[in-house]
Amino acid sequence: MRKTQNNLKNRLKQYSKYLFLFLAVLFLISLVRNVFKISEAKKSIDEARARVERLARENKELSEKLQSVQSDNYTEKQLRDKLGMAKEGETVVILPDAETVKKLAPKVEVEEGALPDPVWKRWLRLFY
Repeated sequence: MRKTQNNLKNRLKQYSKYLFLFLAVLFLISLVRNVFKISEAKKSIDEARARVERLARENKELSEKLQSVQSDNYTEKQLRDKLGMAKEGETVVILPDAETVKKLAPKVEVEEGALPDPVWKRWLRLFY
């Protein structure tokens, strides 16, 4: 009986070693999974913070734009530029676009190969 008891104790010791090793491996796997989950959560938090900062900046810009749009100066500028309105007593002058001005301007003919007149001749023509 003693032999069977010793034999049983030896087997229990062996099985307990394997059981302990198995539990340690399970614990290690669980720990590694949790570390990865924590790192993913940290990335997610960082992305959310960056998004919050970007949205806060955008919100500030939009608030400033709204404030400027609601001002009297902006309204007056829009009335003048887009609707062509003016205050009482003001005269509105509408200038043509650049292409029309180029078409209306006299053309200067420059002779190729001819040298420009010297400065003294130009002064002479200017005064006489």
